[in-house]
Amino acid sequence: MAIDTAVPPGEDPAPFQEEVSDPRRRDFINIAAVAWIGVGAGVVVLPLVNQMNPSADVLAQSTTEIDISKIEPGQAIKTTFRKQPLFVRNLTPKEISEADAVAVSSLRDPQTLEERTKTGKKNWLITLGVCTHLGCVPLGAGEGENKGPFGGYFCPCHGSAYDTAGRIRQGPAPRNLEVPQYTFNSDTVVTVG
Repeated sequence: MAIDTAVPPGEDPAPFQEEVSDPRRRDFINIAAVAWIGVGAGVVVLPLVNQMNPSADVLAQSTTEIDISKIEPGQAIKTTFRKQPLFVRNLTPKEISEADAVAVSSLRDPQTLEERTKTGKKNWLITLGVCTHLGCVPLGAGEGENKGPFGGYFCPCHGSAYDTAGRIRQGPAPRNLEVPQYTFNSDTVVTVG
């Protein structure tokens, strides 16, 4: 018995033929479409993300340059960094030896003076002037101020006392005064931030 493969008269022969497609062409179209969507998403998202960058005036406030040439050993100054008080202190050899003599294991927030200063610049202590208890500004960074029982800084609000290395020694403050990121540009200029 023979199978009749002839197309009936008046019928379109196309539905009776098997479709042959090229898989490489289909893959290319899919890849091109996904790539086009990815590029379009990037073009839309990039400006939105870029507008969240800080403006030039904010970037200018992100660092503070300090001239330390006039700070004598034993003196400290108050300045500002990102609208917060900043203490810069030139430690005397006696203050350095007193800070080094403290047993680190006896401290609430154990840190040595070397960990809080830069190598070769152990006499320069730079800390944020914000008490770690409730954010008050401790005394002791200016001439004639009460430096507390450990010769460093004293927060009169709740009685937190810090030593000459800015480490908490007494009172409710949980941590040492924070040391911000800073670099020495020269022997007389420090950039904080």
